[in-house]
Amino acid sequence: MTSSTSPWAIYRRLLGLARPYRAVLLIAFVGLMLEGAAAGAFGLLTKPMVDETFVAKNQEFSLLLPLAIVGIFVVRGIAGYVTDLYMAKAGRGISRDMRINALGKYLRLPGLRFDTEPVPSMLMRLGSDSDQVAQAAIDSAKVMLQQSLQVIYMLAVMLYASWRVTLAVLVLAPVIAWMMDKVGRRYRRFGHRVQESGAQLLLSADQALSNQQEVKVYGAQKAELKRYSDQANHHLKLSLKIEATRSISSAVVQLTGAVGLALLLFFAGREAAAGRLSAGGFVQLMISMLAIIPALKQLTNVQGLLQRGIASAERLFSVLDAPDEPDAGSRPIERANGLLEFRDVQARYPGQSRPALAGVSFTAAPGTVTAIVGRSGSGKSSLIKLIPRFYEPESGSIVLDGQPLHDYRLADLRRQIAMVGQQVMLFGGTVAENVAYGELQDASGDDLDRAVRGANAMEFVEQLPEGLATHIGAKGNKLSGGQRQRVAIARAMLKDAPILILDEATAALDTESERLVQDALNHLMPNRTTLVIAHRLSTIEHADQVLVMDQGHIVERGTHAELLAQGGLYAHLHRMQFREGE
Repeated sequence: MTSSTSPWAIYRRLLGLARPYRAVLLIAFVGLMLEGAAAGAFGLLTKPMVDETFVAKNQEFSLLLPLAIVGIFVVRGIAGYVTDLYMAKAGRGISRDMRINALGKYLRLPGLRFDTEPVPSMLMRLGSDSDQVAQAAIDSAKVMLQQSLQVIYMLAVMLYASWRVTLAVLVLAPVIAWMMDKVGRRYRRFGHRVQESGAQLLLSADQALSNQQEVKVYGAQKAELKRYSDQANHHLKLSLKIEATRSISSAVVQLTGAVGLALLLFFAGREAAAGRLSAGGFVQLMISMLAIIPALKQLTNVQGLLQRGIASAERLFSVLDAPDEPDAGSRPIERANGLLEFRDVQARYPGQSRPALAGVSFTAAPGTVTAIVGRSGSGKSSLIKLIPRFYEPESGSIVLDGQPLHDYRLADLRRQIAMVGQQVMLFGGTVAENVAYGELQDASGDDLDRAVRGANAMEFVEQLPEGLATHIGAKGNKLSGGQRQRVAIARAMLKDAPILILDEATAALDTESERLVQDALNHLMPNRTTLVIAHRLSTIEHADQVLVMDQGHIVERGTHAELLAQGGLYAHLHRMQFREGE
C-alpha cells in the first residue's frame, strides 16, 4: 500500500472485512432504521402535542399522546439495544479477524522484516491497531448512519412543518460540509503520526523493562526515564493537536447551529405572521433543529475515530500486503541424505555496502561435523540462517543433495533441519508440549520419553511436580538456562532431522550445565550433517572440518590440529581462549 492511497479506498477495503458479518449488520441496520424512525415519529407528535393539548385543549389527545410517546421510546430502546449488540458482534469479530490475519502474515514474512521492525511495533499492530480498525469499520459507521438518519428524519419533519423555513435554514449546509472536510483532513494528518508515536513509546518502555538489570547496574534509570519522557511528551503534543481539532470543530458546529436557530426564528416569525405556521409547527421546527445540531456535532467528532482507524488500517495493510517468504519450489523431499554444499555464496543485508558473506564455498557431508568459528561479526550466524532460508543469498547457490535449496518446497526443506541456539525459545505450556512442538505434537509417548532421556533432561524433569506435564511458565522462565537448553535438544532429538544446526548452544552455560548439554549433543549429532557455530573452541576439537571466518570470508579451513599447526587466525583465537582459561 502506497502513501498516496486515498482514505476512501482504505475505508472501502475496511468495509470489505465486514462481508462475513453481513447478516449481523443487516439486523443492526434494521435496528438503526427503527431507532431513527422513532425519533422522527416523536418529532411529528410535537405539533399536535402543542396545538391540540395547549391551543385547542383537546382532552382526547391529552390522554393518547403520553401513551404514544411511551410506545415510541420503548420501540427506540429495543431498536437501540439490537443495534448496539449486533454492531458490537461485527466490530469485535473484525478486530479478532485482523489480529489473526496479521499474526499469520508476520509468521510468513521473510527474516529481514524482523530485522527492520521491532517486536513492540508488531504487538502495537496486533493490539490497538486492530481495535482501531474495527472502530473505523463498524463503530464509526454506526455513528455516521445513526446520526445521518437522525438528520434525515428530522429534516423530513422540518419540511413537513414548513418547507419554506427549512429551505432557508439549509443555506448553512455547504458551510457544514466544508468544515467537516477540513476536520477530516486534519485528523488524517495527525492520526498516523499519533499511531507511530504510540509504537515508539511502547518500544522505549520495552527496552527499559526488558533490560532492567543493565539499567539498574549502570545507573541508567534517569537516562531511560528521560528517553521515555521525551517520547511521551511528543506523543502528548500530537494527541493534544487532535483534541484541539475535535474541540474547535464542535464549537464551530454549535456556532453554526446557533446561526441556524436564529435563521429559523427569523423566518418562522415571518411564516407565523403570514398565517402559514402554527405554534405547534414552530415547536416542531425548533425540536427538530435542536435534534439536528448534536447529530451534526457527533458526525464531526466521529471523524477522529474514523481517521485513527484509517491510520491503523494503513499500518496493518502495509503488513498484510507485504510479500511472503519466496516459496516457488516444487520439488518434494521426504528425508534428505544431508549433503550440503555452498557454492560461491554472497549475501548482503539491505542498506549495507559490505556483504555479510562473500565467496563462501564448502561442503558438509552426511555424518560429519562442520564447525564455524570467527570473531564477532565475521558472518557465522548469517551463513547459518541461509540454510533454512530465513534469508536469501545475493548470488551463488546453496545445494542440498544435488538440488538448489529454492527448488524445494519451503516447508519440506525446513523439515530436514533441527536447530538449537544459544537463546532457547520455549513457549507457555508443559515440558511435553515444548518438546513435541509444532508438527511433532503427535509423537508417541515412547518417542517423547526417549528424546527427553537422550537430552539428559529426565534427571530434572522427574523432579518437577507433574513431570512432563509440568507447566514451565512464559518462555520457560521456571527453568534454568541449562534446563531450557536440554529441552531444546530433546525437541531436536524428537524431530530427528538429517541436518542439525547448533548456534553457540553451550556459550552461556556454567561448567556443570555445559557438561550435561555437551553430552546430550554428543547423543544428538551422530549420523547427521551437523554445523556448529562455536564460541568455545575446546568443544570442537573433534570436528571433521573447521571453517574460520573473518569479515564474511572463509580465511582458513581444516581440522583442529591442522589449523593449530598453521599458526593463523584460528591458532590466535585458540591461544586467546587458552590464556583466558588459565
